[in-house]
Amino acid sequence: MMPIERTYLDWNATAPLRPEARAAMVAAMDLLGNPSSIHLEGRAARAIVERARAQVAAAFGAEGQDVIFTGSATEAAALALAGRGLKGAPVEHDAVLAWVTEELAVDRAGKVQVDDPAQSVLQVANSETGIVSTLPDGLALVDATQAFGKIPFAFNWCGARMAIVSAHKLGGPKGVGALVVKRGTDIAAQIRGGGQEMGRRAGTENVMGIAGFGAAAEAAARDLDAGIWQKVRQNRDILEQALASSAKETIFVGNESHRLPNTLYFATPGWKNETQVMQMDLAGFAVSAGSACSSGKVRASRVLAAMGYDAQTAQGAIRVSIGPATTMEELERFAEAWLGAYEKFQARAA
Repeated sequence: MMPIERTYLDWNATAPLRPEARAAMVAAMDLLGNPSSIHLEGRAARAIVERARAQVAAAFGAEGQDVIFTGSATEAAALALAGRGLKGAPVEHDAVLAWVTEELAVDRAGKVQVDDPAQSVLQVANSETGIVSTLPDGLALVDATQAFGKIPFAFNWCGARMAIVSAHKLGGPKGVGALVVKRGTDIAAQIRGGGQEMGRRAGTENVMGIAGFGAAAEAAARDLDAGIWQKVRQNRDILEQALASSAKETIFVGNESHRLPNTLYFATPGWKNETQVMQMDLAGFAVSAGSACSSGKVRASRVLAAMGYDAQTAQGAIRVSIGPATTMEELERFAEAWLGAYEKFQARAA
């Protein structure tokens, strides 16, 4: 029996490792020194960390000294938000919701109402729907994890005091992220015991992961400038049209809003997302029901519930997220597989 050909359509969960990141990590792996040591070997390791810091800062529109490397965007959120009592909307990522009060309202189009930016947190783009927010000036923090590398964004222009990002969302390694802060913003270290990261995050830096992050960020910025994501957007829109033309009961969330160019989120009321994800997996397609940070659980979308969709719709939503390496042929095969499963669902429901 021939193995089923696999097609990866879950780039928002994690993007494939870029060759530039792999090369940088392999090179860093051969270094001996601790970046906190002052001898030659330590200085060589420190040089890799600082080069990556400059690469991430340049790609993100920030200054190098503003970048604090962490073990993930989740850790960056904790470092930024612990003890601050800021406000957020229920559509934010779980890593942010763990530290804020859900006081900000969101409408059916995914727009969040922010009355007090200085005491509020807002995502640049939602990981499930792909909806891009209009950022008011003076936000306490923006979650740029999904937007970084996919759409134009500059920290120095957005007006926020802090931002969180992650390497593996733009083709870097898993297990490394960053908190970006404007100078003068107080940061209380949550991990103590050393003076690393300018005294704001103790622990020996993950030199290999940080090197990969820097290389991935630089490559992502180059791709963005080259217009590669415009082609991704075109492919996403073609797929959306193909599905919408046959799946008349399916709701395509955010298609009248500004979205990330790679994200397609759609719900078929009554057809559980868990069933759809499993059916597509068996057919060879990796898709998801939303954020990957729910420990492998498939559940009704709290994002759609917060936007005012009913329970049946929230339980029937799946996400297809693609990237520059995704081909139109792969999307055509996905459309054929999903529409075939949709027809069977319709027949059972009749």
